[in-house]
Amino acid sequence: MPLKFSANLSLLFGEHDFLDRFGAAARAGFAGVECHFPYAHDKAALAEVQLTSGVEVALFNLPAGDWDAGERGIACLPARKAEFQDGVGRAIEYAEALGCTRLNCLAGIPAGANCSQGKAIDTLIDNLQFAAAVTQRAGIRLMLEPLNTRDNPGFLISTTTQAMQVIDAAGSKNLYLQYDLYHAQVMEGDLTRTLETLLPRIGHLQLADNPGRHEPGSGEINFPFLLRRLDELGYAGWIGCEYQPSGTTEDSLGWLAAWR
Repeated sequence: MPLKFSANLSLLFGEHDFLDRFGAAARAGFAGVECHFPYAHDKAALAEVQLTSGVEVALFNLPAGDWDAGERGIACLPARKAEFQDGVGRAIEYAEALGCTRLNCLAGIPAGANCSQGKAIDTLIDNLQFAAAVTQRAGIRLMLEPLNTRDNPGFLISTTTQAMQVIDAAGSKNLYLQYDLYHAQVMEGDLTRTLETLLPRIGHLQLADNPGRHEPGSGEINFPFLLRRLDELGYAGWIGCEYQPSGTTEDSLGWLAAWR
């Protein structure tokens, strides 16, 4: 089965207004798209451009607090459990409107005197148990994604090992790892062995090269080898292109030709 690539519209096709990026992605040959957050746009407007463009919405994140102010998720914050639960409901509404069957949870950065590391982990597990149950009833898979602490100082879940410990503690069959090759390369490397070991528990993949978080081929990661191994392993999910193009989006897509 050919590998499937989705364009992250929060980073790719930035030459276009957001709603126009669906069509731009389709014209560039993408069958799927994803984004960080769709909530600034009306659900009906998004559904219309999705239908017109013919792309599948592969994934987006649960509401993650005030991103512009530096928040990177609220799932680990004890004082914001109600806000988190409301956000899960809002995300499901958008997912149902867009036919999206995957949502990602960002743990966040512990903050405040009453949010120790242990309390933050306990809160995250509680919130994941809630979210995994609610999304499962809606027919949606829930992900947990580690983010590197170089780009996101203080982020609670920064390695694959930490993420899997929390996933195991939550104990839900509807909770999967979102494995971003860029974040993993920054924090731990050993990408191929991790893919071979954890692939059945990976619900979504994302890629960018390191350093710079640009397109494959711009840095140190051997993407031809990795993607070939993924193909051999029979990975059937989406691979999100979540990179910052070093030039125009169209000029950054040359690496994709070998996989179409």
